[in-house]
Amino acid sequence: MTEPASLLADVQDRIARAAGIAGRKAGEVTLIAVSKTHPAERIAPLIAAGQRVFGENRVQEAEAKWPALREAHGPIALHLVGQLQSNKAEDAVTLFDCIHSLDRPSLVTALARAMDKAGRQVPCFVQVNVGEEEQKGGCALADLPALLTQARDAQIPLAGLMGVPPLGVEPTPYFALLDKLAADHGLAGRSMGMSDDFETAIQLGATHVRVGSALFGARAAATPKWGTLTKGWKPEGM
Repeated sequence: MTEPASLLADVQDRIARAAGIAGRKAGEVTLIAVSKTHPAERIAPLIAAGQRVFGENRVQEAEAKWPALREAHGPIALHLVGQLQSNKAEDAVTLFDCIHSLDRPSLVTALARAMDKAGRQVPCFVQVNVGEEEQKGGCALADLPALLTQARDAQIPLAGLMGVPPLGVEPTPYFALLDKLAADHGLAGRSMGMSDDFETAIQLGATHVRVGSALFGARAAATPKWGTLTKGWKPEGM
């Protein structure tokens, strides 16, 4: 197999083994290949190897890469896995098939308005700040019930909860917390687990894992050059 196909097969095998340990089926877990910072020429081989679900962190970067990739390779499910600015809600609703970072009332309002305008309902995960870290995005634990109520009242389709454990600590209790919160609020989806810990997340109920480096290698340190597809691209917020 080519290297992308081999890497994909390895991750799929790890998913299957972790699911089996938990008495689950591998098909219950959606693998999201996080392609942020990686150019189209690195993404295309993974698509050719069979991967059809990808994740991006920034709306502007995704707009630069994915229309041409979709035209060349057919239908791709694209997930927004990074923070979303309210003023990018319309663009996100147009481009993405799922949003993993609904975390505040103002974004509920912006997304509801954008979905109504586009005539398109995009499933959303509510991001929870499971580690209660000041520097990290996500809804505070105490604010979760109210945010879920607001999202439901706004008729935003809720896919589940998303969470990122603190760096450098055992992730198990944070995955278990997110799983419990999702169950308590009647939500089916748990978006949790990345390259270093997705097997643990699967054993604790993950339905979506966001895997980047295990499929693509280390992310580029500098701002990538996207070539003719992304002329004029700048990081969001600049």
